[in-house]
Amino acid sequence: MAARKGAHANKDNQERWLLTYSDLITLLMIFFVVMYAISDTNAQKLAALASSLTQTFTGAPATCVLPDGGLPSVVPGIAPAPGDAAAGGTKESAELARARAELQQYIQQEGLEGQVTLRTEDRGLVVSMADAVLFPSGSAELTPDARTILQQVGRALARLPNYLRVEGHTDNLPINTPAFPSNWELSTARATNVVRVLVATAGIKPERLSATGYGEYRPVAPNDNEADRSRNRRVDIVVLKEAYNVTEPHK
Repeated sequence: MAARKGAHANKDNQERWLLTYSDLITLLMIFFVVMYAISDTNAQKLAALASSLTQTFTGAPATCVLPDGGLPSVVPGIAPAPGDAAAGGTKESAELARARAELQQYIQQEGLEGQVTLRTEDRGLVVSMADAVLFPSGSAELTPDARTILQQVGRALARLPNYLRVEGHTDNLPINTPAFPSNWELSTARATNVVRVLVATAGIKPERLSATGYGEYRPVAPNDNEADRSRNRRVDIVVLKEAYNVTEPHK
């Protein structure tokens, strides 16, 4: 009887390696599944997100030009493929240039130089409009002329697929009225009213638009004289480059 028990125990010990082997196979399978999931990451969106976060925290672009001629990337070794991505970037640049040329022609025809200006930033094309051409002083109600201007500007931008961010800005002179307890409310209301006109008169889809108010806290000039304060009182329509789509909320 003792001999039979010893033989059974010895057989169990010899088969224990099967448990270790099955555990090893399971771990290897999990490892390869994880590696496949990582390899399927959208590198272009990852690079765009890294660029956006870097600019947010440092205030300066952090892109670098790749030696293979591809698009800039902030993540070493991660970049859009030089073929498709570069072609997409070229198409977007051409569309933004066309929109800018159309807007510049309209500005010159209507004599709006100094009141409506265009500039290109890292994030995209910015259409900056002085508050005096859009609103009465201390008000967020658009004038009839302002609606006409926004309709023309909106039509030039409606053909673009890009997201549009409307940003309201004020100077640092305090305001305290029942409608606007501070410059936050004034700048936000102005941006929102511009958005509504772009939807109603230019046919821009609402899901492409957003409105934000910065109050007095994003000036482009010192607030120490009236000329500079008037530069700070503005509404900017920012045509965001498609690389920034990753930072926009999606359904």
